[in-house]
Amino acid sequence: MNDAQVWTTIGVLATAVYATVTLISTMFVRIMKTEIGSVRTEIGDLKTEVRGLHSRIDDLDRDVSAIYRHMLSMDGR
Repeated sequence: MNDAQVWTTIGVLATAVYATVTLISTMFVRIMKTEIGSVRTEIGDLKTEVRGLHSRIDDLDRDVSAIYRHMLSMDGR
């Protein structure tokens, strides 16, 4: 191989390496954005579930308090 062929080969390989790194990093960024979006969706769903559970616990607390008050009024008779 003469000098021009060596430099051409080096240029082609450098371009291939640069293109590969660019492609992989672009794909990685896209995957990360998708996964972060999925995590945000899951967190939003979890918040909704916790709010629903909090509401149910409040309802249960209200019911237990009513039963307790009812039982106390029965003991006073």
